[in-house]
Amino acid sequence: MGDDAPLAGLVGLLLLLLLLSAFFSGSETALMSLNRYQLRHKARQGHRGARLAESLLKRPDRVIGLILLGNNLVNFSAASLVGVIAFNMGGEPAVALGTIILTLIVLIFAEAAPKTLAALHPERLAFRASLVYYPLLKITYPIVWLTNTASNGVLRLFGVRGGDTELQSLTREELRTVVFEAGARISSRYRTMLLSILDLEKVSVDDVMVPHNEIIGIDLDDDDNEIERIIAEAEHTRLPVYRDNIDQVIGILHLRKIANLAKTELNKSTLRHLVDEPYFVPEGTPLSTQLVQFQRRRQRVALVVDEYGDIQGIVTLEDILEEIVGEFTTDPADDTDDVVRESASTFLVDATANIRDLNRSQDWDLPTDGPKTLNGLIVELLETIPDPDTCLEVCGYPIEIVETDDNRIRTVRIGPREVEALVEN
Repeated sequence: MGDDAPLAGLVGLLLLLLLLSAFFSGSETALMSLNRYQLRHKARQGHRGARLAESLLKRPDRVIGLILLGNNLVNFSAASLVGVIAFNMGGEPAVALGTIILTLIVLIFAEAAPKTLAALHPERLAFRASLVYYPLLKITYPIVWLTNTASNGVLRLFGVRGGDTELQSLTREELRTVVFEAGARISSRYRTMLLSILDLEKVSVDDVMVPHNEIIGIDLDDDDNEIERIIAEAEHTRLPVYRDNIDQVIGILHLRKIANLAKTELNKSTLRHLVDEPYFVPEGTPLSTQLVQFQRRRQRVALVVDEYGDIQGIVTLEDILEEIVGEFTTDPADDTDDVVRESASTFLVDATANIRDLNRSQDWDLPTDGPKTLNGLIVELLETIPDPDTCLEVCGYPIEIVETDDNRIRTVRIGPREVEALVEN
């Protein structure tokens, strides 16, 4: 490029170099801003640009080396070209002014603007740029390899080693954030279900089981009329069969097995022969584990036992599924058993109610990492069974003891959560 070159041609070449600089700058930001999981999804769907971009990003040092090589080449060439143009137009004083103007133009039009656009719409630019970079990397590979080898050698002098560039797995909490932030892409119902699935490992069978004292089953020591009544009023299709108390369990009876029996055939001897062997699980088993065990063993009901083998409760497949999809039944009588609205802001609550059920039904945030019932939570905090009219605050919720027995709290009154507590949390 000599001084006799047409000025218009030099200006046109300069504009081309600036466009290339903008392309290199913007495409670098676009490639580095791609969502790797969305990229992999599109690549698996067969999107050509996504496949090429994924291939390039497996070795980001190479694609960055290629981009920097091209960007620096065009920027230095543009600076030299501006010097020639400025000297031809105004001599040496114009060269300094041309340098300042070029710096501003590159900063605005070849760096800030394209990078901002690429950050806002990374896929649009990255997929198109990949169609250029993939073959270009093949052509310039020796130069890029030499550049990367030198730069990696410098990094090793400072103790920096190349890390694993494979797509990293999301942790459970990171996946929760992805699901929670999905917004309108996932309906609120399905989002809640997905979050519940992710939380299954945090919840154990102890949290959802029917406790020992509330288990309804068939006691073979009862008379025939009582056994018939229990079977007729049963809300579940499977009932534990025992003698004297649930700790002496014999098995689990599926009511379908007696549906076709004549009344004269229904007796204690028949029931003993129809029961299935009981299935026991240790307390503290995560729901995610228990769900898999139910599937493997083709079971639907399990008896929860402690370290001494004493039965603590009974858990069913339905209990676990309700943790994911919510309650299967909508009987209003069930909703008012444990909680009775006393006024616009206060509730009378059965203290034996499960805390997780209360949180779910009333949208409360009582602690669930300790005792399972409200009675247990209050007794643990006070370290005694309180007298009626005793007041306390739990996580910002004012609680008043309404009724107690000798060995437990029966009823409490819960008011609205304090605003100050919400602000502190």
